Amino acid sequence: MLGWTTVCWNLGEIGNLTVGSVVDGLRDEMCIRSSLFVYNMLHNSKRNVLVEERVGMNEVIGMRIKALRRERELSQDGLAQMLGFKDRQTISAIETGNRRVSAAELFLVVEKLNVPLEYFTDPFRLDGEVLFSWRQNGVGSSELKEYEQTASRWIGAYRRLSAQTGQQQPLMRQTLGLTKHARFEDAIDAGERFAVEFELGEVPAMNLARVMQDQFGILVLMVNAYRGISGAACRIPEFDSVLIAQREVTGRRNFDLAHELFHILTWEAMPPEHVEEARTFGGNRVEQLANNFASAVLMPRAVLEPFDKWDELDMNSLIDRLNATANELGVSSSALRWRLVVLRKLATATARAIPDAALRNNDGNGDLTPPPLFSRRFMEVMATAIDQGLISVRRAAQLVGLSIEGLGELFAEHGIDYVIDL
Repeated sequence: MLGWTTVCWNLGEIGNLTVGSVVDGLRDEMCIRSSLFVYNMLHNSKRNVLVEERVGMNEVIGMRIKALRRERELSQDGLAQMLGFKDRQTISAIETGNRRVSAAELFLVVEKLNVPLEYFTDPFRLDGEVLFSWRQNGVGSSELKEYEQTASRWIGAYRRLSAQTGQQQPLMRQTLGLTKHARFEDAIDAGERFAVEFELGEVPAMNLARVMQDQFGILVLMVNAYRGISGAACRIPEFDSVLIAQREVTGRRNFDLAHELFHILTWEAMPPEHVEEARTFGGNRVEQLANNFASAVLMPRAVLEPFDKWDELDMNSLIDRLNATANELGVSSSALRWRLVVLRKLATATARAIPDAALRNNDGNGDLTPPPLFSRRFMEVMATAIDQGLISVRRAAQLVGLSIEGLGELFAEHGIDYVIDL
């Protein structure tokens, strides 16, 4: 039986006082040794216990060392030897947060592994904490890695700044009661039920992002992605995120959103691949389950019920109706075609006879207007953080890849009344 389950998780709250919050304020020209002095001062102050309990500084640095070691394809023995430790147990204790790294040791890690100190002190980084699953076509591994680092900083900034501005993340994660052994019919049923239980309405695509953010606490971001990237699901301990390529056509964006939602809701039972090919049909079993779920969420039986007698239309009328209906629902004509086949409203032979070119971008009538970058919720946090002096206007603009003027325009696009003093 399919059902919703709720899973509790640990908050791992980040407090206001961290190494990053101090080092973040240092001027770029200050030397590494000055930064290490601040690091050492925090660790050895009378408030050391309070800082450690609230911040988990050891854990953060340990996770980043572990992530860096794996990236460099070093064993724990190899890193121990490089840093002059007697055995791998020391590295293991550091990586699990059970042993503090001294300032001198951190300087040695920076020197030996050739990374900036910022790698360990930047509060927006998520190295060692984040998992991504990318939908893409033909993107090189180095290019994808570069973009992943950029996306991580958006999510990391939101995590930190939302906490500092009083935004609470959800205490629970909701999941779908499905495993990779589920039938495709189970995934379809789950999508149908999702649309009904969360009242997505007559045009589910119009309300899906809102429901994901308001009722599931999922951060949805529209991003200016590299060519070939369609979107991604992302998991960190505090919350989940979905990234969608802003410049994809409407139907593709909405399908990717529903597809990534499936991965978020089934992450524990069937962890998605780090990289998957962006396709509406085919793929491994998990991807096919996700596609069936997405189709049912966006085009539930109840919504399509009024549209009947598809098989009675001649080819031209059928094509016109597919394109018009797809535009109404915010989906692609091709996805609608195969959804009708599943619902037995259109014969498979008829569906195959339709020229793909006649349905491409809903025959050229699909909405090509991209939504504003990121999301209103994300930008509201940015505006509040600037107001409270938690981040400068210049740094906020750099974070989102815009000029200061462009940042002001983005606030306006999201309907946020915020005037930037130039």
